[in-house]
Amino acid sequence: MSKLVLKNIAALRAFEGKDLPTGEWVTVTQEMINDFAKATGDDQWIHTDIEKARKFSPFKTTIAHGFLSLSLLSKLLSVMEVQSATMGVNYGLNKVRFPSPVPSGSRVRLQSRIASMESYGKNGVKITWDCTLELENSPKPACVAEFISLMFE
Repeated sequence: MSKLVLKNIAALRAFEGKDLPTGEWVTVTQEMINDFAKATGDDQWIHTDIEKARKFSPFKTTIAHGFLSLSLLSKLLSVMEVQSATMGVNYGLNKVRFPSPVPSGSRVRLQSRIASMESYGKNGVKITWDCTLELENSPKPACVAEFISLMFE
């Protein structure tokens, strides 16, 4: 997969309504899950207790937090770079679903498209992304989200 490198926001506008390159597979490790549990205080056994999950979970292993999967979107959107951008920030979400759990050790990758863009302030743009976090070897995605970000030149 090659990174989509664009000179500026004007060049980005040409991609409105179009798919971005598919991202590389990323492994969701138990260490990532444990770190997320520590950061959020959500240490429910289904995420952090490997032996209990093996014994009692329908998945027979620990699973990533849904919000961990969601938090990967910003990083995984790095399949695209706008060279003139001085910064980008998360603006919010319109819709999020977690159709399939992400077992520890699984791999995910991002399929995304720019659903819409609108000017924001003097030098910014508000981008609505349609994001699907694919789960390797699963017919259902791990996460489907309408993600909104701001980008400034």
